[in-house]
Amino acid sequence: MAGIYVYSDKKDLAAELVGFAKGCGKRAIVLTFDERAAKDLSNSGADKVCLLKGDSELVENYGKSIAHLLAEQGAELFVVGATVSGRDIAARVAGYLDCAMVSEASSITYTDGKLVTERMMYGGSVQQSEVLEGLCVVTVRAGKFEAISGAAEVTTLEISADTRTTLVERKDIVKEGADLSVAERIVCVGMALDKREDLQIAHDLAAVLGAEVGCTRGVAEEKHWLPVEQYIGMSGAVVKPKLYLSMGVSGQIQHVFGIRDSQIIVAVNTDPKAPIFKAADYGIVGDMYQVIPLLTKTLKGA
Repeated sequence: MAGIYVYSDKKDLAAELVGFAKGCGKRAIVLTFDERAAKDLSNSGADKVCLLKGDSELVENYGKSIAHLLAEQGAELFVVGATVSGRDIAARVAGYLDCAMVSEASSITYTDGKLVTERMMYGGSVQQSEVLEGLCVVTVRAGKFEAISGAAEVTTLEISADTRTTLVERKDIVKEGADLSVAERIVCVGMALDKREDLQIAHDLAAVLGAEVGCTRGVAEEKHWLPVEQYIGMSGAVVKPKLYLSMGVSGQIQHVFGIRDSQIIVAVNTDPKAPIFKAADYGIVGDMYQVIPLLTKTLKGA
């Protein structure tokens, strides 16, 4: 069955990729190993949801079988959610198919019948465009496309697994922070914050705005003031809120990569030459210790 084949272990991301496929006027076939996900995705607007079953608990062990399935069905594209599991299976499938692969695409379009992708390179300093022909594999982060709805046919397919790798133990990672990828409003703190107790300034503003609190990488990984799930940037959370407000964030390109899809960007910084102002829709040159409490007070009285 020709068309775009979709896989993600996160069903919401899989639904977004279905939206991409249908938006291109292509057939969308979802591959999943989870019965509950298959049921939920039956209303994703896909042409078919294929529940794959085999002898292994590890999705990556099905790389060869998925590659054979794509080749046999005449797939045009295999688009995969850029999760830990997704990146693994995408690389394996591309290897077995001996085909082109683009990782972390920020844009995918069809132009004159050819697939055109864009992605950031060299720490976000360069945007690279690539034209792909024939069956290829592309990974995409969440938040790039809109999910749609519509009934989808659900079928079950038995496939074989490479059982040389077995699952010994599974432990859940305890995440402390909120999911910033779905937040509509974000208040982000940078390294200009003097001490941990001053995070309360950000939390007070976030409470008034109904926002989540995020941070730059240094705040999470160097100062350890917030969970690593809360830092925004190329190697952290990529967000697209309706409102992103930064306080004391310099705005290096790796961070700007993570916020560039925000609808409105507001920046507060004492340095008028801070890079963040180039990305901001509204900028305030001032001391966040003065500006943010005043803003919070004003919004409370609004």
